[in-house]
Amino acid sequence: MIGQFEIRKVLPHRFPMLLVDRVLDIVPGERVTAVKAVTCNEPWYRDLGPEAGPRDYAYPRVLLTESWCQAAGLLATWEAPDPDVLEGKVMLFGGVSDVAYLHEVLPGDVLEHRASLSRVLGDTVIVEGESTVNGRAVMTVGRAVMAFRPAGELRPDEPSSAPS
Repeated sequence: MIGQFEIRKVLPHRFPMLLVDRVLDIVPGERVTAVKAVTCNEPWYRDLGPEAGPRDYAYPRVLLTESWCQAAGLLATWEAPDPDVLEGKVMLFGGVSDVAYLHEVLPGDVLEHRASLSRVLGDTVIVEGESTVNGRAVMTVGRAVMAFRPAGELRPDEPSSAPS
């Protein structure tokens, strides 16, 4: 099992946006299985009042997708981690397609993210997979595209020092 110490060496994300707790299994260049425990103490539940019902506690779909993408990012970068987004290569989320949300995720659920590498095209990777809770699929991802670009290419040009 791979914990937070190792995950933080690979991903640049930090609280509250580091949404992967552990890695159960990883075969570099092939597949990863990672987990995220959803709790009612997360910041997105902070403003729910006493009148909030069960549906109000549904884990936001965008965070479910982000958590799965972070697991996929671990797979894509495991052999060559570079979490320094200011100097190294930056992992960019290119897009996701054929996503199906099948069931709500609630506090107390433990998400198991499975991602498989589908293709590698230079500095671009294509990944597919699913997220489950207790063996039941809660989300499927047909395709996610991630690209890696040098940090220097993503910074705006320095202002010129030419006289005005």
